[in-house]
Amino acid sequence: MALKPTIYKLQLDVADSDRHHYQSYNLTLAQHPSETLERMAVRILAFALNAHEDLAFTKGLSTDDEPDLWQQTLDGQIAMWIEVGQPKPERLKKAQGRAAKVLLYPFGKTADTWWSLEQKHIARSDKLAIAQFDWAQVTALAGAVERTMHWSVSVAGGELFVDTGAAQYQLQLKTL
Repeated sequence: MALKPTIYKLQLDVADSDRHHYQSYNLTLAQHPSETLERMAVRILAFALNAHEDLAFTKGLSTDDEPDLWQQTLDGQIAMWIEVGQPKPERLKKAQGRAAKVLLYPFGKTADTWWSLEQKHIARSDKLAIAQFDWAQVTALAGAVERTMHWSVSVAGGELFVDTGAAQYQLQLKTL
């Protein structure tokens, strides 16, 4: 019998002064049985950084043809493809062929090593942007993940300030 995903409910308040976007979202996230809380935290941060009424979480880890998040147009075109993790260069190339914009948020203890090995193999274009969170900061934030959450995320100058109600976190984003 296959393990089922764990469902999380998140009220996310986004105040992004960099994009002049201020909105609240009621989100339901499914944590795949093999997904860590750190990865889920990065998915939430990716949503907050790119928040839009048409941005949605996908089936993620359980589907090869979908990113972790995407924004589709009314006619089914993919406006934004967001990957979290350390994908193969071929996957990013395929994503660039399918979407108008591709964002990658590599994460994990080995993300720096992955980047040093793979960066020469990743086809760069104006469609692709890669940015990384500090692993220690992500680990700390992952400790605040609960089944029902209310997070307020402020974005200013490329930095994220997350208030979980119980604690505040500051995360820097490094462009690769």
